Amino acid sequence: MSIARRLPQCWGHRGASAAYPENSLASFEAAIRAGADGIESDVHVSIDDVVIMFMIPHSSELRMVKVSYVNAFEQSIPTFAETVALLMKPENRHVKFNVDVKVWNNPPRLFSLMHKIISAHPNWEVDLAPRILLGLWHPVFLPHAKELLPYCKRSYIGFNLDIGRQYFWKDVDVLSVNFCALATPEGEKFRKDCKADGKEIMVWTVNDPRWMVEAVTWDVDVILTDVPKTWYSLKDRLTADYDKVISQHSRSFLWSQWQFYSAPQAFFRRLIFKRLTLAAGPLDINLPRAPVPAPGSQQQSLMKVHNDSIAT
Repeated sequence: MSIARRLPQCWGHRGASAAYPENSLASFEAAIRAGADGIESDVHVSIDDVVIMFMIPHSSELRMVKVSYVNAFEQSIPTFAETVALLMKPENRHVKFNVDVKVWNNPPRLFSLMHKIISAHPNWEVDLAPRILLGLWHPVFLPHAKELLPYCKRSYIGFNLDIGRQYFWKDVDVLSVNFCALATPEGEKFRKDCKADGKEIMVWTVNDPRWMVEAVTWDVDVILTDVPKTWYSLKDRLTADYDKVISQHSRSFLWSQWQFYSAPQAFFRRLIFKRLTLAAGPLDINLPRAPVPAPGSQQQSLMKVHNDSIAT
């Protein structure tokens, strides 16, 4: 029997999205039932000013009609208001909510609408606001988050460790980074610096049990996963005999899978940097910025970023 150790929290990435339609109420509820400490979801604003849990950038061209997922679950796209209402149920008031703010959003518009929904709940300052984590990819969102949602914790989301250090470090509580980026020597130093500076570490998207064990050895604070049940099965084993599970852990996947090599990682960093700046302008927020493109415009059609290559 090993000594009890602190293990990471488990947050459901778009809910329990391996088994249910991602970003659906059914997926969120399934993650909570599985024991998830939190849920994560993408946020967007429809053309008629409804905040919806949806990631596709051209969804701003949608009106908030009854849009259903085409599958056996018959789930509609949930609104932010419906998701918050789920979290405000008495049995769910322990669950945290990571709101992934994709870069094609208009920050003042989105955050103003979110505040209106959050502040409509009784005792929201105590029962709701402390559980909401704003996940930000681009520093242009920081001043708006501070002004309009000052009560929400903030995180940097990304692949690029340098962006996290240079543009977000002093303004966020959490660094939410792709697993492969944290597995590098630079990622190891980044993790150590986070711990030394009191920053929480969230890692995504971790579905392979081998990756989960590796993340445990890093002493991360939160594992984001599509498969909460897989984590909790592993957690039971770690709780029963931590030393045995760790001693049997093989790190060979770090050399046998292409995602962990420097060339593809450099490619993804360049690609994402270009797409971030296309969607939201230069990372230096003091430089002139292009106006937010109108729904349906040619520029917005080019802003289909984060879809697969930035799928957190």
